[in-house]
Amino acid sequence: MKKPEVIAKLQSLANPVNVAGMARYGINPTNTLGISIYILREIAKEIGKDDALADELWVSGIHEARILASYIADPGKTTEERMDRWAADFDSWDVCDQVCGFFEETPYAYHKAVTWSDRHEEFVKRAAFAIMAGLAVHDKKADNSQFERFFPIIVRESSDDRNFVRKAVNWALRNIGKRNRHLNEKAVATACQIQQIDSRSARWIAADALRELTAEKTQGKLRD
Repeated sequence: MKKPEVIAKLQSLANPVNVAGMARYGINPTNTLGISIYILREIAKEIGKDDALADELWVSGIHEARILASYIADPGKTTEERMDRWAADFDSWDVCDQVCGFFEETPYAYHKAVTWSDRHEEFVKRAAFAIMAGLAVHDKKADNSQFERFFPIIVRESSDDRNFVRKAVNWALRNIGKRNRHLNEKAVATACQIQQIDSRSARWIAADALRELTAEKTQGKLRD
């Protein structure tokens, strides 16, 4: 499929009612068509991997086209330059999170999680912690040390009170802490450290994380 064909297909599926609903959940309605993730995934299957088309769709600026681009791009061919370029364009939490699911599969995931973590741009910083959260679930071969180095970063950034940042910091802490018993103990200790910071955001992150990480349900699922 070529770019004009894909764009035409997306535009034919536009649903203004869905756009209004998405906006209520904090999704940027600008250049948004209101197409569900499930439909986009089906279109991605139809297209298959197409790295060149992915970049063409990205520059269209259409919300759903950018999500679709992340589904058809090749992580093995992705450069740091592409990751930086796409991240700089993030303007909504859902695009950020969907694309970070793709970024996790690149060779630069851990590096970007660190280097983006102190960026000022709200969605670039969110991307750092979304990648951490995703890697904690999906990178089954990683050892504990790869996640332990994220804890000081989580502490450092826990006082950022921007909604989409603090939620991602919390998300990363919780996911790492659910990976295994050792990391759970480290995550709980990190949450207790965050709890001592004089910041409303930090106190919320700590309380929410501790509630889940110490819950009987969570503890019962931890492996050694």
